[in-house]
Amino acid sequence: MPITFQKQDSDFLLVFRGDFINFEISSALNDFIKSLPENAKIKTISFNTEKLSDWDSSFVSFLYQVLLVIKEKNLGYSLENLPDNLKHLLELSFERALIPPSAKPQQSDWLEKIGDWALRVLSALKKGMSFIDETYFSFIRLLFKKAVLRKEDFLFALDDCGPKAIGIVSLISFMVGLILAFVGALQLKTFGAQIYVASLVTIGMVRIMGAIMVGIIMAGRTGASFAATIGTMQVNEEVDALRTMGIPVSDFLVLPRISALVIAMPILTCLADFMGILGGASVGILLLDITPSEFWLYAWKAFNLTNFWVGVFHGVVFGIIISLCGCYYGINCGRNADSVGVATTKAVVSAIVWMIVITGIITVILKEFNI
Repeated sequence: MPITFQKQDSDFLLVFRGDFINFEISSALNDFIKSLPENAKIKTISFNTEKLSDWDSSFVSFLYQVLLVIKEKNLGYSLENLPDNLKHLLELSFERALIPPSAKPQQSDWLEKIGDWALRVLSALKKGMSFIDETYFSFIRLLFKKAVLRKEDFLFALDDCGPKAIGIVSLISFMVGLILAFVGALQLKTFGAQIYVASLVTIGMVRIMGAIMVGIIMAGRTGASFAATIGTMQVNEEVDALRTMGIPVSDFLVLPRISALVIAMPILTCLADFMGILGGASVGILLLDITPSEFWLYAWKAFNLTNFWVGVFHGVVFGIIISLCGCYYGINCGRNADSVGVATTKAVVSAIVWMIVITGIITVILKEFNI
C-alpha cells in the first residue's frame, strides 16, 4: 500500500512510499478519514515523504483534500517533511487573496509641482518642434523630388479625406447655415429686416464659419484616422521597421497625409460655404417668405472675395494643424491598444484647441491690416 497511517502518542503520521502518478484520490481519502482515531486526542498530523518517488498533480490534490479534512476537524498539522515546492504550493492554496494597500502618493510642495509641470511642457515643446522640423525638411525634399513618397499613399489619403468626406461636410454645413439663418431671423424680424438674413449667412459662412465647421469635422474624422492608423503601425512595430530600413518616417507616413489634407481642405471649405448659404436660403424662402431671387441677390451683394480668400486660407491652415496633430500623436503612440485610443483622443482635442487658438491669432492680424 503506498500510504500507511501511523499513530504515535498524540501525533498521527501519513507515510508515503513509491510513485503517486494518476493517483486514486477518493479511495485514499476515505481510508484516511476512517483511520483517524475518533476518541483519541491528536495534536498534530504530519507527513513522511522520505520514500516518496514521483508524483503529479493528483498527489497535490489529495494532500489538499486531506488538509481540508484536518481543518474541518480543527486538528493541527505540520508540512515540514514535505518537499519545499509542494509545501509552498499547499501553503499558497490556503492563503487569502489580499488586495495590497494602495501606496499613498508622496506630497510635494507647490514649487516642485510647478517645476515638474514646466519640465513636462518644455519636453513636449521640444518633441513637437522636432516633429515639425522633420516634416518641414520632408517638404523641402519633396520640392526637389527626393522625398520617399509613394503616389499610391497620397491618392489613398486624398480619397479618404476628400470625396469620402463630402457627405458629412455637406450635411453639417447645411444645418449650420440653417441654424445661423434661423437665429439671425429671430432678431432681424423684430426690425422688419429679415431680408438681411441672406447677407448674415453669406458673410458668416464664407469668412469663418464654413472653415471652422470643416475643421472640426475633419479633426474628428480624418485627424483621428491618421492618429489611429499610424498608432496601430507603432504598436505593430511597423514604424520601427521603416526606421531600420532607413526610410524617413516623415516622408513615408506624414507627408502624403499632410499633402492630401491641405489640398482637400480648401475645396471642402468652398463646399461648406455653398451648403451653408443653401441652408440659410431654405429658412429664408420657406419660413420668412423671402423670394428666391431676393435671397440670392442679397447673398451675392454680401459675397466678398476678401472674405472668401480669408475662409480658404483658414481652411489651409486648419488642414496643416489637423494633419500635424494626427500624425504627431500617431508616431508618438505607446505600445499597447489603450495607447492608440489615447493618441486618437489627444489628436482630436489638440487639433480643435489649436484651430481655435490660430483662428484668434489670424483674426487679430487681419484686423490690424483691415482685412
